[in-house]
Amino acid sequence: MSGQEEGQGARVGEPGAIWLPSPNAGARRGGARPRLVVLHYTAMETAAAALERLCDPTFAVSAHYLVGRDGRLWQLVCERARAWHAGAGAWGAVRDVNSASIGIEIDNSGRAPFAEPAMARLEALLAGVMARWRIGPESVIGHSDCAPGRKADPGPRFDWRRLALRGLALRPDTDAEPGLDPSSDVGALLARAGWTAEAPLEARLAAFRARFRPGGEGPADAADRALLAALPEGPGIDTVTRGVMDRPTDGPTDGRMDGAIDGETARS
Repeated sequence: MSGQEEGQGARVGEPGAIWLPSPNAGARRGGARPRLVVLHYTAMETAAAALERLCDPTFAVSAHYLVGRDGRLWQLVCERARAWHAGAGAWGAVRDVNSASIGIEIDNSGRAPFAEPAMARLEALLAGVMARWRIGPESVIGHSDCAPGRKADPGPRFDWRRLALRGLALRPDTDAEPGLDPSSDVGALLARAGWTAEAPLEARLAAFRARFRPGGEGPADAADRALLAALPEGPGIDTVTRGVMDRPTDGPTDGRMDGAIDGETARS
């Protein structure tokens, strides 16, 4: 067993994944267990380049999985451990997204459609992760959702509708009784649905539209409010306090993605 494997403990994860343990991982804080899945694109030209970055301790970034555009799947961090992929941000009452989530990187430059083999492998991976941790489709989010304005991935080329049709992502139930009056303040509607990160209203609205109303522009309108009112309430604080971890926190105080994989400087 390598030092990296010893540091992460026995692997919990997806059968058939290529196990390539990254040193950039630690224990989930506060007894947290995975309650969210955060999707990213690598914004790099090849899976090999992304793997090198995600396993390099110099950059202090990682993810639980990398899905290659050819359908290959690598697991870099045990699902019980805390990968460093989300960075600063929030979703609902969750403020340490890394401790409450499984991070999945998808091999994509950010400029091209997502390859069919990658999407098919992602669907199978999501089904397994969601079953293992009892995560619902409402808790599968993009990096842009928890870090609006700072992050745009998985971006406008990502097919959220495809995942939703397979029960792997949220689809607003427009026939359900809305949780709030659709005429409510759009900032309140966004916050209730989960967009609580410290970011301008325009950035949070753009993150919402990227998933649920592609092509929406300008100030929030009645269509935005109706869709937001149909979304369930974002997660409460219990998503970061449930479960018991068997190891104390180690590693950097907040190893974070912060765009290191797309060329920005990582901060530990």
